[in-house]
Amino acid sequence: MTAPNTDFATSDAPADVVRRQYLASAAGDLEALRATLAPDVEWTEMAGFPLAGTYRTPDGVTSHVMEKLAQEWDGWTAHDDTYVVDGENVVVLARYTAANRATGKHLAVRVAHHFVVRGGKIVRFEQFVDTALVRDAMTD
Repeated sequence: MTAPNTDFATSDAPADVVRRQYLASAAGDLEALRATLAPDVEWTEMAGFPLAGTYRTPDGVTSHVMEKLAQEWDGWTAHDDTYVVDGENVVVLARYTAANRATGKHLAVRVAHHFVVRGGKIVRFEQFVDTALVRDAMTD
């Protein structure tokens, strides 16, 4: 019998995979972020959020979400505060912070993210956020 992988960098544990995704996102390391995503990932940004929709494939997620956020916001960061893990389900209570490039307004909003992790890859993501606070930071 082999011991479970306890090296964070390669661990298949759902919370570790999700944590690596947050660290890669905060560092702007899109290659490392894509490495956490399954080839057929379904990534859903909440209705009402500026990037609302469901994106598929690691390249689709990074080009339609992460790269767009970097274009529209300075310092966009998702701060992962609390993890709740139930098997392959990982719910993270987090905060977004950033400054909108067009308005200069700062954003600080609580969010919840639901991830499903299988085989060491994120297969599904769903965002829950107060979209009105995000829109307020984007408008004069």
